[in-house]
Amino acid sequence: MIHLSQAAISEILRLRAKRNDPQLLFRLGTQPSDCLPLSYVMTFETGVQPDDEVFNCSEIQVVIDAQSLLAIRGLTLDYSEDLMGGGFRFHNPNAVKSCGCGNAFSLSEST
Repeated sequence: MIHLSQAAISEILRLRAKRNDPQLLFRLGTQPSDCLPLSYVMTFETGVQPDDEVFNCSEIQVVIDAQSLLAIRGLTLDYSEDLMGGGFRFHNPNAVKSCGCGNAFSLSEST
């Protein structure tokens, strides 16, 4: 299961509205990173792949591929604004180490 804060939902809806396509799906996943083994990736897409799982979070369908889901199951996605601007914040119970920016992470001390 994936959780989105109300602030994250509002920001995702705002970003999707800018694309003028209310049918777009919000994809959340991971990809290799230079800093630590994995980093988070977020995109909008029109379709679902065979190995995807879809989670309904309020008004948003969150699509996650099976491989990424192993690394981010239980993740809470938040959005906040501060003096440096706004940004998404990832609270991943599976991450044992994160980089300073909060976008890259490690699943075990050996990675």
